[in-house]
Amino acid sequence: MSTDRLRYVYAVTRPFDGVLPEGAHGIGGEPPRLLRHGDLVAVVGAVPAEDFDEAPLRARLEDLDWLAATARAHDAVVAALSTVTCPLPLRLATVCRDDSGVRRLLEDGEERFVRALERLDGRVEWGVKVYAEPGAPAAPEAGQPDAPAAGASGRDYLRRRLQERRSRDGDWQRADAVCRRLHQELAGRAEAATVHRPQDTRLSGAAGVNVLNAAYLVDRDHSERFVELVEAVAEPGVRVELTGPWAPYSFAGIAEEAPAPHGGPAPQEAGR
Repeated sequence: MSTDRLRYVYAVTRPFDGVLPEGAHGIGGEPPRLLRHGDLVAVVGAVPAEDFDEAPLRARLEDLDWLAATARAHDAVVAALSTVTCPLPLRLATVCRDDSGVRRLLEDGEERFVRALERLDGRVEWGVKVYAEPGAPAAPEAGQPDAPAAGASGRDYLRRRLQERRSRDGDWQRADAVCRRLHQELAGRAEAATVHRPQDTRLSGAAGVNVLNAAYLVDRDHSERFVELVEAVAEPGVRVELTGPWAPYSFAGIAEEAPAPHGGPAPQEAGR
C-alpha cells in the first residue's frame, strides 16, 4: 500500500491574523494547514495518493459514498474558514503533488485569485429555491366514485376534472410569476446572481417541483434585508426555500481558469 501523501487544496485566501478554528478537520480527519506564498495563502491538507492520484481518483469519483464524505469534509473546512476570513473555495479534489506544486499554483494564478478575492471580500452566498406545489385533486365526496359509474352523469365528473386542472394551472402560473418577480428583485439587491439547473425532486426528496434554483452574492451588511425579502413571499401553491449564508462557491468561477497544478494531477471536479 502506498504511503505517498499529496496536497489537497481546499481554498485560497489573503493572509489573515489568527488560526483556523478548532474542529476544522478536513479529509481523513486531518486538520488543514496554511501555506503562504507571497500575498496569498493556500489552505491545504495531506491526502493519500492511493485515493487522490490521477488514476485512482477517477475511480473514486464514481463511488457516491466516498464522494459525499469528501465533499462534506471539503465544505467543513471552507465553512470554518468563513468565520475568520473570506475564502475563495477551489473545486472539489484540487490536488498537487507537494508543497512546491501548491506554491506554483498560487504563483501562476495570482492575478486571477487576487481579483476573485477582491470581488468576494465581505460577501456571502445565499441560495433561493422556489417550488411549485400544485394542490392535490379534490377527493370525491363520500359515496361518489372517482370515475363516473355506468348510468351516472359524466358532465359532473368532467366539470370536477376541469376545475382541478384549472387549479393546478393557476398554481403553476403563480409559481412562474413568483420566480420572475423574486429573482428580479433579489438580483437587483445582490452583487451578482446565477441560476442553476432546477433540482430533480425525485432525487432530493423535496416536495413539489423545483422551478427556480438560484444563488446570490450579497454583502454581509445587506443580508438581513435580503433574507426579509425572501421570507416575505407567501403565495398559495408556491414554497420558497432559503439557505445560507455560505462561502461563495457559485461565484468562485474565476479561479476555475487557473492552470493545472505543477508537479501533480490536474484539478478534478466532482461537484458540491
